[in-house]
Amino acid sequence: MSIRIWHQSFTVLSDLPAYETALAAHFGRVARPGTEVVMHGMQPGTYATNYPGIDIRHHVLQHLHAGQFIAAALRAEREGFDAYAIMSIPDVGLQEARQVVDIPVVGYGESAMLTACMLGARFGVITFIEDLPELIAANVARYGLAERCAASRPAGFGFHDVLAGFAHPGPLIERFESAARGLIRDGADVIIPGEAPLNVLLASNGVSRIDDCPVLDSIGAT
Repeated sequence: MSIRIWHQSFTVLSDLPAYETALAAHFGRVARPGTEVVMHGMQPGTYATNYPGIDIRHHVLQHLHAGQFIAAALRAEREGFDAYAIMSIPDVGLQEARQVVDIPVVGYGESAMLTACMLGARFGVITFIEDLPELIAANVARYGLAERCAASRPAGFGFHDVLAGFAHPGPLIERFESAARGLIRDGADVIIPGEAPLNVLLASNGVSRIDDCPVLDSIGAT
C-alpha cells in the first residue's frame, strides 16, 4: 500500500538548496518502499533572509507563522495525503493542526522525545538557535516528559555553520560531539539534534552515536 506524507518545513526550502537536496536524500533512505514524502516549505518571502531562526526563536513570531502550518494541514487533507509531518523542533501549530484535520499529524519535537524515551532513561536536546532551549523545555513539560529530559542547551555554533557543514562536515561534527559530551556528563543517555538541518547533516554523515550514547535520527522518528 502506498502512503503519501506531507512534509512541512519551517524554512523556505528554495532558499536552502544544499539542505533541500540532503533532506530529500535522507527521506529516500528512511522511508519504506511505497512511501512518498512530498516536501513543502514556508511561502517564499516569509523571512527577510534565508535564516528563519530570527523568527523561530520567539513565541510571538511562531504564533504568527503557525497560520501557514495550519493552512498546509488543511490543504494536505484536501489533496488526499495520508499524514502531515511538522518537521520543526518547536512543533509549531501541532495541536491546532490536529484539531482541524482528521489525518494523522505528527511533530518532529514530540516524535523525537517519545522515541528517545524508548532508547534511554533521559534525553538531552542540542540546538543551534540559542533561544530555543526555553521553548523546548515548555514543550517537554506539556508532553509530560520533564523527568525524562536531562537538559536542552545551545550547541555553540549557528545556522550558517551548519549550512557550511554540508560541504565540509568534519569541523561541525567535532563541535557537535563536544557539545553532546557535555550533555552526557549531565545525565543524558540519548541525544536529540534540535533542528532538522543539523539532524540531516549528522545522519547523512553516519553520526548515530557519541561514545556509547545514541544520537537520534529525529527525522526518521517523525
